[in-house]
Amino acid sequence: MFRFKYLKKYLPAGILFFLLAAVNITGQTEDSSYVKDINPDSVSVTDSLGIKDSAAALRESDIDAIVYSTSEDSLHFNILKKEMSVYGKGELKYKNTSLKSGRIKLNFITNYCEAEGVPDTSASDPEIRVDTPVLSEDNEVYEGYRLNYNFKTQRGYISLAKNKQDGQRYEGTKVKKVSKDTYFIEDGIFTTCDSDTPHTHFTASEMKVVNKEQIVARWIFMYVGGVPVPIPLPFGVFPNNSGRRSGIIPPGYSVSSGESAKGQSFTNFGYFWAASDYFDYAITGDFYSRGSFGLHNRIRYVKRYSFSGNIQADYSDIKIGRIGESNYSRSKDWNLRLSHSQTFNPTTHLDANLSFSSSNYTSLNSYNYNELLNRVASSSATLRKSWDGASLSISYGRTQYLDNGDINETLPNINFSKSHTYPFRSSKSSTTKQSWYELIGFNYNGQFLNQRNKKGGDLSIRGGVRHTVSINASPKIGYFSISPSFNYEEKWYNKKIERYYEYKPITDSNGVQTGKEAVLVTKDIKEINFVRTFNFNISANTKIYGMMSPNILGIEAFRHTIIPSVSYNYRPDFGEKKWGYYSSYTDTSGREIEYDQYGNEVFKGAGRGESQSINFNISNIFEMKTMKNPNDTSSQSQKIPLLNLSAGLGYNFAADSLKLSNLQVSYRTNIGEWLDIKASSNYTFYKYVNGNPVNKFLCSEGKELMRMTNFNLNLSSTISGEKFSQKSRSESKDSLDEEDSLIRNSDYAGMYGEDPADFSIPWDISMGYNYSLNKANPLKVFRSSNINVNLSLNFTKSWKLRFQTSYDFEDKRISAPRISIFKDLHCWEMNFSWNPLGRYSGFRFELRMKAPQLKDIKVTKSSGQFTSGGY
Repeated sequence: MFRFKYLKKYLPAGILFFLLAAVNITGQTEDSSYVKDINPDSVSVTDSLGIKDSAAALRESDIDAIVYSTSEDSLHFNILKKEMSVYGKGELKYKNTSLKSGRIKLNFITNYCEAEGVPDTSASDPEIRVDTPVLSEDNEVYEGYRLNYNFKTQRGYISLAKNKQDGQRYEGTKVKKVSKDTYFIEDGIFTTCDSDTPHTHFTASEMKVVNKEQIVARWIFMYVGGVPVPIPLPFGVFPNNSGRRSGIIPPGYSVSSGESAKGQSFTNFGYFWAASDYFDYAITGDFYSRGSFGLHNRIRYVKRYSFSGNIQADYSDIKIGRIGESNYSRSKDWNLRLSHSQTFNPTTHLDANLSFSSSNYTSLNSYNYNELLNRVASSSATLRKSWDGASLSISYGRTQYLDNGDINETLPNINFSKSHTYPFRSSKSSTTKQSWYELIGFNYNGQFLNQRNKKGGDLSIRGGVRHTVSINASPKIGYFSISPSFNYEEKWYNKKIERYYEYKPITDSNGVQTGKEAVLVTKDIKEINFVRTFNFNISANTKIYGMMSPNILGIEAFRHTIIPSVSYNYRPDFGEKKWGYYSSYTDTSGREIEYDQYGNEVFKGAGRGESQSINFNISNIFEMKTMKNPNDTSSQSQKIPLLNLSAGLGYNFAADSLKLSNLQVSYRTNIGEWLDIKASSNYTFYKYVNGNPVNKFLCSEGKELMRMTNFNLNLSSTISGEKFSQKSRSESKDSLDEEDSLIRNSDYAGMYGEDPADFSIPWDISMGYNYSLNKANPLKVFRSSNINVNLSLNFTKSWKLRFQTSYDFEDKRISAPRISIFKDLHCWEMNFSWNPLGRYSGFRFELRMKAPQLKDIKVTKSSGQFTSGGY
């Protein structure tokens, strides 16, 4: 907004500068067109009499800063009239304000300043002016045909004025200032388009501008491409300042069709309150022509280096169809989301992300495709505390399955861990010369877990405590690293289960007993119990290196690293009756069935079967090292991984059969930054008969040594026409910044599930291919093969296509395809999304203005699932 208030100090200051420097100023040769306008009583500023009067003017004007002035032609001062005139592209600078004009005239008796352009000598029309007044203050620029201003009363006007500030501008045939920050504009134009001929603008015969607050206008016509929208608005309010601000949030308008449509709507109409730089609140509502409505509340807060978070609460009353029709339905739903992050001190931190919702809220109110498909509301909260050598965490977790209403809840989950400690190590001992007992260390982990699960109306609450202690050492003998360890685990429970058959009578329709039915009963026995398990392990490994230095084609060397390892593990059979962890019952056929009494508890029970296994593993790492560029002293050689290949095999001496484990092979490689390849496979040495493996080797019957049981392959690639670059988001904020604070439709649901279009990247594509083969039973082979594609392509600088889908090669079926088209229309943006197949098929078309102040001026059309979701 044009700030005339600065001229009160700005213009008199110019006189001081000119008069104090008068003894050294000489006027330039005057253009005849300017000389005739000078008052005959005026004298050149080189007249020494001017100095005395200008000093008096200084005392009256209270100048508090230096004023700088320049002119391409001349400066004149009329002593009798106390007027100064600046000719020929004159400029005055005072503090953060500058005035440029072809002619500037100051009168210190009337306190008036006049500035205007000069006739364009190259134009035939004498009314055409050049060097018209341009006033700049801070980052705001004001232009006009003629400027008149009383710097004492701070009132005045600009003819044919223009103003640019904060990405918006307004114009008028006359701008009149009536108070310090209030202006009236005659025949005003307002626009956020930066084009010389704006694509979209608003006109009003009368506009009131309150500086740094708002623009109020009556009978507003909207012009698009120079064509007026036929229906005017009786009044309108536009924000007139940058940054966060309190005010009304204008509604958006949309139309939906189809059986699930809610009709025409005004969405996100409400109020935003910027209470401070650290807190704001927004309340908005959605209203539909068929009676549906929704309410949304959001609170945000932040304090640097301490805490930040937001709370969002939503309520909806959705009516689908029309009353009296067969497809009419009504659903009242709610949604609550909270997030909070707080650092109490360098060692204590809290993170919480909570989400609670009624079962239908997401399906009726969301456009987010991932939310619609997953149908899960997840919550988590964790408090972490660390000490030197120890840490503690207390967490809460909740998973709500919206389709069936099942809830899995963990409250609390407490974990305490003590890092590796060497109790026998002396502080004086050297790291290279240590006794064998100084290499013995231990670590401890403790956990308390309580789970609350609700499934099908049944509620189950179970908890327990687990202690884990590991004692180990890491001596080195020659080239081999030896690692013996002993692991002990103890679990505390207040329940165990008991199973038995109970016979219930069977009666006919007359109530006469006709027999008995055996029902297996699982009963909780409440008593304190302990489950103790342990195992012993010893392993040894070494590294073998192979090098080759070809020194050709920019390759300095190849390196092959072989890491062989062998380990032995012992674990007793905790399924034996002497341990007391397993019990049994007799089934209806008289067989004795054993079961784990602690199998339903949070940490489960003890494993069955003795294990005395030896395991062999070999890893191969292939790498390449490039040469330095001899012509570039700053160049560095690079190490490039080529292939990781590993294989493992085990043998269990304690097993009664099938002692040899499957051979497991895994490999990973990549082709530059374009393609990652991962694969794994398992092989068995035993025959498979009647659906089960038997203790007979394949090679014993002259067949192959081993048979592949499963194979998995994953290929992934992401390439683009330009490297992605993202600013770090780890910086701490001390206030809610402008971009995050502007309340708009996308604050609640994004661009209806679409990420904002980035037109700076010409194209990018990400693909993932997954293949899985399972032939553990050679008579029943299971395969899965699918590819996922995400493509983004800019046809031009303003057209963008986004496509995502997956294809199942086994079922020959396309899954979840989605096509989105974006168009940058300079001051407008267009978004079109189409889901052609599946449960959530439908389309949504939206055209909206880009300026944050006008984000809710939009046109929307939708069908299918898009008609029943989103705010």
